[in-house]
Amino acid sequence: MKNNLLIIFCLICAPIYSTNPLYGLLERIDKGASAKMELVLSNDTTSSNFFHIESDCGKIKITASDYASMGMGINWYLKYVAGVQPSWNNGLKVKLPEVLPTNNLPIYRTANHSRRYYLNYCTYGYSMPFWDWERWEQELDWMILHGINQVLLMTGLENVWDSILKRLGYSTDEVNDFLCGPAFLPWWAMNNLQNWGGPLTSHWHQQQAQLKDSIIQRMHDFHIDPVLPGYAGMLPSNAGEKLGVNTTDPGLWCGFQRPAFLLPTDNAFDSISSIYYEELTNYYGIAKYYSIDPFHEGGSSAGVNLNLAGQKIMEALKKCNPEAVWVIQAWQDNPRMEMISGLEQHDVEVLDLWCESRPQWGEQNSLWYRPDGFGKHDWLYCNVLNFGNNVGLFGKLNATVNGYYDAINHPKGRQMKGIGMLMEGIENNPMFFELFYDLPWYKTVNLQEWLDLYAFYRYGKFCVECGQAWKILAQTVYDCPTIQEGTSESIFCARPDSVVSKVSCCSVVDLYYNPAELQKAAALMLQVADNFRGNDNFEYDLVDIVRQCITNKGLQIYNSMMDAYMQQNIEQFEDYKKQFLELILDQDKLLSTRKEFMLGHWLQIARNKATNKEERQLYEWNAKTIITTWGNRTTADDAGLKDYSHREWNGMLKDFYFCRWQMYLDALSCKLNNKIMPNIDYYAWEQAWCNQKKQYQTKPACNLLQITNSIYNKHFK
Repeated sequence: MKNNLLIIFCLICAPIYSTNPLYGLLERIDKGASAKMELVLSNDTTSSNFFHIESDCGKIKITASDYASMGMGINWYLKYVAGVQPSWNNGLKVKLPEVLPTNNLPIYRTANHSRRYYLNYCTYGYSMPFWDWERWEQELDWMILHGINQVLLMTGLENVWDSILKRLGYSTDEVNDFLCGPAFLPWWAMNNLQNWGGPLTSHWHQQQAQLKDSIIQRMHDFHIDPVLPGYAGMLPSNAGEKLGVNTTDPGLWCGFQRPAFLLPTDNAFDSISSIYYEELTNYYGIAKYYSIDPFHEGGSSAGVNLNLAGQKIMEALKKCNPEAVWVIQAWQDNPRMEMISGLEQHDVEVLDLWCESRPQWGEQNSLWYRPDGFGKHDWLYCNVLNFGNNVGLFGKLNATVNGYYDAINHPKGRQMKGIGMLMEGIENNPMFFELFYDLPWYKTVNLQEWLDLYAFYRYGKFCVECGQAWKILAQTVYDCPTIQEGTSESIFCARPDSVVSKVSCCSVVDLYYNPAELQKAAALMLQVADNFRGNDNFEYDLVDIVRQCITNKGLQIYNSMMDAYMQQNIEQFEDYKKQFLELILDQDKLLSTRKEFMLGHWLQIARNKATNKEERQLYEWNAKTIITTWGNRTTADDAGLKDYSHREWNGMLKDFYFCRWQMYLDALSCKLNNKIMPNIDYYAWEQAWCNQKKQYQTKPACNLLQITNSIYNKHFK
């Protein structure tokens, strides 16, 4: 009997190698790593999220309250003790020491909050539209390593709608007229547009269904809560006529016709919402969290009883799952408080999207200040950081960190349940993501001390020059004092004009820091580059910092060039014109050294998704269009979507931006020389480029340090 009890006790206390999915994660990070660690789930269900790291019998033992906390514990050990960082730049592959270090152990951390959210609808268009399972698996590993336990999931949502609309009597062609192409599905899901960039093929639907199965299985394995798109009333714009239901027209979004909005007071709302949740549940399974954003980004709510609409939306949601929580974004006028104020506490989770710039939770100095915050409802402190997945060093470190702790200590912080990153694009500014998801595990953060440690684990060893470089970065590019949307944009990517204040509709090209200071950071990194040869994280950062320096010089040369043009100084203009165009080509060459900055890599991912020639053409057109014109002529030129998702990438610079600038500058040369200045139809030229079948380089140049040194010395020595 005693022996049986001992066996049972050992089985309860021992790590469950066969069922704990984080052992598989360790093997993907470094083969053999799972044998060096012991992972134990605590059976204490009363404690907050925590992890405990200690040395035990020659192994590193990590005990945690849940898998997300355990993943954070693994990452904490890897970074702060072992001095390695699995990151996007190295494909989450690191080499652990043969004998794992035990310095500074034990470590015990408790989370300030229980919820840590990830992903924006836009991320699915600007970063993820053509991902396969291999890339998704890597991202899910990245999520669990950062303690993330709530993730927006919309992969395959178009299949749900295909089933819904066919049940309502729509044909396959009519469904295709409603859905959008792969890169534009997020804005369709957000009720912003329909019938753009498609049609989707049967192969696409099958692939996405299989991919969804793999994603949701891994999310379940990791105990990550999927946040599924819920139902607010979206229907095809012809639904009123075809189905005989009472709909309103929410108007236009950036020139696109929005889908119709089925009034919740209509008798059909209950039946159609039931069909929606039946098909959604059949496809994804039941969930606790559902993302619903009526009237997103300016959609008209005219004629809608908001209070009743909120009640009906919640009723439909609770019918699907009585424990369901409505997740809604705080962005511009949303959420309309009339829609959620009458709902029960804890039934709503508000994502305060842009806390680094315009928080709505109750910060009085914010331009989007809400005196009552979100009332009784739970909310998360969120950041956007990146708009359009534009390339550029950027962040608001002080505003983010100070704002987070201000929110915790504010009376309205009682309803704050966690944090969230809702960036429009990923695989950029990795330092900011590390800091943001560290915040819940610190009571306070000393930024300089944190940055010193970041430079250590990012590159695998302490380096005085790297530490100095990061101090400069923190005081320049990562200390944006304004409310601008994302990075100061690259002049190279702008549609040419004699006065350029911005590239996309919403940001600026002007700098908020002294570019000479950033050059010092680049010089410091170059001084020690030979010591980090082959270090993925270091080489990515080095190229990114030098890239930013070249971009900044481009703005300086552009301003001088346009001054010379206005003064009709032909000789000076031609000299600056030569320098400016040469900078674009040098930037293109620099960025050929990293796949993260290559157009060819982006297009290859899109092509790999295709099963035939027609799909390849469609997917490549989607991949090119979303980073150039975005929409048709009206939406691009008049509604401001052109270049919203511009990319300072190898291939794009030489073949798109260089050619566009050369056409314009040659036209200015004609005017200065009293010749007829040709008219340029940019949209026609851009769309012709999107339809080209040209192949672009997919493998990075192998002589990264030589190219980087050469280009930096050419322009800054």
